[in-house]
Amino acid sequence: MAEESSSSISADSRDTNKLWKGTFAVSGIMVTLVTYGVLQEKIMRIPYGAEKEYFKYSLFLVFCNRITTSAVSAGSLLASKKTMDPVAPIYKYCLVSISNILTTTCQYEALKYVSFPVQTLAKCAKMIPVMVWGTLIMQKRYQGPDYMLAFLVTLGCSVFILYPAGSEISPYSRGRENTVWGVLLMVGYLGFDGFTSTFQDKLFKGYDMEIHNQIFYTTLCSCILSFTGLILQGHLIPAIEFVYHHHDCFFDIVLLSTVATASQFFISYTIRTFGALTFATIMTTRQLVSIMLSCMWFSHPLSLEQWIGAVIVFGSLYAKSFMKKPPPKTTSSVALVQNGESSNLKVNP
Repeated sequence: MAEESSSSISADSRDTNKLWKGTFAVSGIMVTLVTYGVLQEKIMRIPYGAEKEYFKYSLFLVFCNRITTSAVSAGSLLASKKTMDPVAPIYKYCLVSISNILTTTCQYEALKYVSFPVQTLAKCAKMIPVMVWGTLIMQKRYQGPDYMLAFLVTLGCSVFILYPAGSEISPYSRGRENTVWGVLLMVGYLGFDGFTSTFQDKLFKGYDMEIHNQIFYTTLCSCILSFTGLILQGHLIPAIEFVYHHHDCFFDIVLLSTVATASQFFISYTIRTFGALTFATIMTTRQLVSIMLSCMWFSHPLSLEQWIGAVIVFGSLYAKSFMKKPPPKTTSSVALVQNGESSNLKVNP
C-alpha cells in the first residue's frame, strides 16, 4: 500500500511539474511574440510626435534586434563555459546572415503597405517555399497530404489578401492598401525565409554545433552586414536622430529587441521539453491571437471573405498538428529555434 501511495504521489508530482513547464513555455512564447507583433506594427505604421512622423528605417530595426541577440548569445556561451570559437567556416555564417537580413527587412517593409493581419496570415504559407527549396537544394520528396495542406493554406491566404475590407488604409499610400507592393515584399519574405532554413540545414550539416554558437555567429555577421548596409544607404544617422527626437520610439525599439531575444529562449525551451509538434501548435495559436489583437488594438476591419480565408488557413494548420505523429523532442532543427514567428531570430518572430 505504501509503495502504491508513493507511486501515485510521484505520478501526480510529475503531472504537476509538466503542467507548470507547459504553462511557462506557452506563456513565454505568447507574451514575447504577441508583444513583438504589436510593437513591430506600432513602429512601422503608427506616426510619432506632434508632426506625425513615420519611422522608415527597417534595417535599423534588424541591426538592433541582431546586436541584442548576439550579446545575449555570447553571454550564454560564456556563462555555460562553452566554446566561443566558430565551429563552421565564417563564410557559412555570413551566407545565412545575408538571407536572414533580407527576410527580416522584407517583413518590416511589408508593414508599410499591408496590415499586420495580412502579413501574419501570409507567413502561414511559408511551408510552400520550404517545400520548393527543400526539393531543389536537399532533393526532398513530399507526400500528398503535404501538397494538399500547401494548397489549402495558399487558397486561404489568397482569399484573405485579395478581398480586404474597403476601409483599410496604408499610412504610406493614398486610398486602399498598396496590395501589389505588400504582396511582392511578402513573397520576398517567404522566399528568403524558406531559403534560409533550408540553406542553413545544408550548410551546417555534419557540424557538431551548439545552438547558441550558431545564433551568436549568425547574428554577429548580421550585425556587421546590417550596420554596413545602414552606412551605405545613408540611413544610420537619420535613424539615430529619429529615435533621439522621439523617445517613445526608442523605448519601443528597445522593447522590440528585448522580446525578440527573449522569445528565442522560450522557443528553444519548448522544442527541447515538448517537441516540435507542440511548438508548431503553440505558434499557430500565437499567430491567431496576434491577428485578433491587432484587429482590436489598431482597428483593422476584416471582410467576410477574410474571415473565411483565416478559417481555411488556421483550420488546415491545426488539422496538420493534430494528425501528425509527434517527432522526437530535440532541438535538431536550429532553423525552428531561429525562426521564432517563423523567421530567423525575429519573429521574424
